[in-house]
Amino acid sequence: MEKEWQIRAKQISCGGAVGLANSVFGGGGGMLAVPMLIKIGLQEKEAHATAILLILPVSFLSFLLYVARGAYDLSVLIPTAIGVTVGGWLGAKWLGKLPVRAVNLAFAALQAAAGIFLFFFP
Repeated sequence: MEKEWQIRAKQISCGGAVGLANSVFGGGGGMLAVPMLIKIGLQEKEAHATAILLILPVSFLSFLLYVARGAYDLSVLIPTAIGVTVGGWLGAKWLGKLPVRAVNLAFAALQAAAGIFLFFFP
């Protein structure tokens, strides 16, 4: 049986990796968070929902650091925010209704598509 400090160390390591990925790549922390959260004991759907919760403060902090350096473009803020809000709402509704297998397949397909896109279209 793992000791409490070992569990906390895993959680902190997971958080550090997610924060680093999200900040360096401008996103993607959730794709790293989900498998790590599953590895530390969360159920599939809990891991997906928790990853979203984790990304909010990480993204906000990253945004503040990028703003301090002047690395942003406000012209895309409103249209993108509308799309993210609608997509997030739909995704949250669907997550509760979809079977775990479907969520896993969709998540894996999205990760694969993102990797292929980044590899062939840098």
